[in-house]
Amino acid sequence: MSQRHKNLKQAVSADGAKISFAHYAANGETNRRVALLHSLAMDHTFWDGVVDALDENIEVIAIDARGHGRSDKPAGPYTTELFADDLSAVFSEARWTSAVVAGASMGGCVTLAFAGKYPELVDGLGLIDTTAWYGEDAIVPWEDRGQKAVAGGMEALIGFQKKRWFSDAFIDANPGLVEESLAVFLKNDAEPYLATCRMLGTCDSRSVLSGFNFPVAILVGEEDYATPVEMAEAMHAEISDSTIEVIKSARHYTPIEVPETIASALHDVLSRR
Repeated sequence: MSQRHKNLKQAVSADGAKISFAHYAANGETNRRVALLHSLAMDHTFWDGVVDALDENIEVIAIDARGHGRSDKPAGPYTTELFADDLSAVFSEARWTSAVVAGASMGGCVTLAFAGKYPELVDGLGLIDTTAWYGEDAIVPWEDRGQKAVAGGMEALIGFQKKRWFSDAFIDANPGLVEESLAVFLKNDAEPYLATCRMLGTCDSRSVLSGFNFPVAILVGEEDYATPVEMAEAMHAEISDSTIEVIKSARHYTPIEVPETIASALHDVLSRR
């Protein structure tokens, strides 16, 4: 649990869905704001370590995406553009006019869609363990993953996820954090999970990358085989004002494995606005 005080709030999206978000007030007046979008089947607590590592004079919002956490879980289909609309509603509720937006994995896909649809709200981006496109053959494996949850419950995916998320060394050294992540994962409902898997299988934000005119930090775990280094490099090649950092010995959940590294990159984006 984050050590910074948070208020849990709700916004109402354009289609009436209630989107829950955690708001962390800044220590004093500020125009430095960061919005955080979590990975598939996580919730806003995914970012606890990063929130604690950010300067306290930065105002932070961390959402529960549609279909996740305390947010509404309407039937699909879901799209990254729909999730981007949800974040726009959160900005309106918080009275934010712009922010650095950072997302991990699924959250990164939504971050790209948000930046493409609402560039006027974006001061910069953090793209963490993510991709603009999973590839032309992505639909089938994402469908299979979602159907496995429907057929056998979220428990059926635990063996697949644990070593995908974290390096072996991190698992051995931090069993409590690993178990907390698994507990959040197991709370998910299978049908919204399936709808979100289908969203990721079809998402494609490659066309918007070259148009970004704000600073972008791209980070990826060296051992990430969910969104490997090659996917990060492909985004870096298309985004003119981007940096890329490959994090040694880390896997897919770098915001949990190395939160200070992620926070440092976000501080850098804020300084480059």
